[in-house]
Amino acid sequence: MEAHLSSQHLHIVTGAFNYSGKYIAARLLQEGQRVRTITNSPNRQNPFGGKVEAHPFNFDAPDKLVESLRGATVLYNNYWVRFSHAEFKHSLAIENTLKLFDAAKRAGVERIVHVSITNPSEDSPLEYFSGKARLERALIESGLSYAILRPTVLFGKEDVLINNIAWVLRRFPVFGVFGDGQYRLQPIYVDDLAALAVEQGRSRENRIIDAIGPETFTYRGLVRTIGEIIGAPRPIIPVPPVAGWFVGWIVGRLVGDVTITRAEIDGLMSDLLYTNSPPAGETKLTDWAKAHADTLGVKYASELARHRNRAEPYERL
Repeated sequence: MEAHLSSQHLHIVTGAFNYSGKYIAARLLQEGQRVRTITNSPNRQNPFGGKVEAHPFNFDAPDKLVESLRGATVLYNNYWVRFSHAEFKHSLAIENTLKLFDAAKRAGVERIVHVSITNPSEDSPLEYFSGKARLERALIESGLSYAILRPTVLFGKEDVLINNIAWVLRRFPVFGVFGDGQYRLQPIYVDDLAALAVEQGRSRENRIIDAIGPETFTYRGLVRTIGEIIGAPRPIIPVPPVAGWFVGWIVGRLVGDVTITRAEIDGLMSDLLYTNSPPAGETKLTDWAKAHADTLGVKYASELARHRNRAEPYERL
């Protein structure tokens, strides 16, 4: 069943000044919808001017969180953390998301469109995948109408992984891949994910969708392809995962960031960023990278800088 969305309906996007949330908000505004964001960065430069009002998450004040959600038709949830760190942890992200779901139900939100990950499992030893699975179960059991989107890797001008692969290729004479590099990825363009999210916001049918792009790469093949596109082909050498992580740690120290974690390496090598589902996005990474070859990887994209600096625009720093 499809629900008609009029301009009188309120749509709430978590983190609309950040990455995927920004694209979802832009799509909703193009449709003439009323958009609000709840965010940890209410003072970050607003790319939408007065078109999107910003409220803090208020996870420690549940009644305020409920009020910020009240009257919304759809909540689009992107809230998460990429890895546990001294300043933020997966466990807290899980706890806060459960509060968000509860507040949405109390506020009378009709539907939640929730961004998850491919191949989540509560039995996974990897916190990212087990935490996402736990949240999926909580949303399913909440009684709310839901759509769960399971992307692998996002790409777009603000992305981290694809950009930083290109950054390394531009600066180092060789590129090391963990093990044989034959594990797979299916990157989806961030605006394709946004289009899918908005489409699912119109429905009231419960759905779980693998939000993957139209191209499948091995990790080795992805690196080779990016190098060729940006004019920086490099020898690709296999390295033991521990050694690869250590090199990544050194690079991270040099740029003041966490470039890769052991858990992310394990997730890659376990083929968890691959599924045999049909593609949900249309934009090819190869086409997008060719169109942005002059800028891809020129600047390093720092995950920690984005978390620490919540006033500047969300971009490559």
